[in-house]
Amino acid sequence: MGGSPDPAVARAWMDEGTRLLLEALDRLADADLDAATGLPGWTRRHVVAHVHFNAEALRRLASWARTGTENRMYAGPEQRNAEIESGSALPAADLRALVRGSAAALAADLDALPPDAWANEVVTAQGRTVPATEIVWMRTRETAVHAVDLDAGVEFEDLPSGLVAALIDDIVAKRVAGGQGPALARLLSGRGGTDIGPWL
Repeated sequence: MGGSPDPAVARAWMDEGTRLLLEALDRLADADLDAATGLPGWTRRHVVAHVHFNAEALRRLASWARTGTENRMYAGPEQRNAEIESGSALPAADLRALVRGSAAALAADLDALPPDAWANEVVTAQGRTVPATEIVWMRTRETAVHAVDLDAGVEFEDLPSGLVAALIDDIVAKRVAGGQGPALARLLSGRGGTDIGPWL
């Protein structure tokens, strides 16, 4: 992966991504949440549910970093997928309250993390062992990209330029590691082709 940016910068981006996502959500009527998104099989409800449960999963990593007691993001992909599906079926008011509450709770957990705990290692849902500083960048990616996915007035152009550059670095590193470097080079160099694999 491309690695996380400076923690203080990432935290400012995380807060900005959260603000953009929640403001986009506020612009949507309850009935609008049933609309499909560009993510295969996901409505806006799925996106909101995912962002909520992602915050809860990252709170578990923050707890791991603070206490030293292993606390994985998910027991497995089945848990993640089941949470998103069940969450997407909740009443709109409940879903809105949950995503706001978990975002605030994660921010509070990170604010309370002792300085020496940030270097403690945790394990991501993909099995990467990373320092706790990575939690902030992981959340930044989720809030920023999914704010755009809601299709409610937020575009990549609305994100800080440094954040866009960091996202590109991260995506390129992930794609190259997954064997998609040639297809990506073809696309970015203007040589045609759009098949760079599934959405991230």
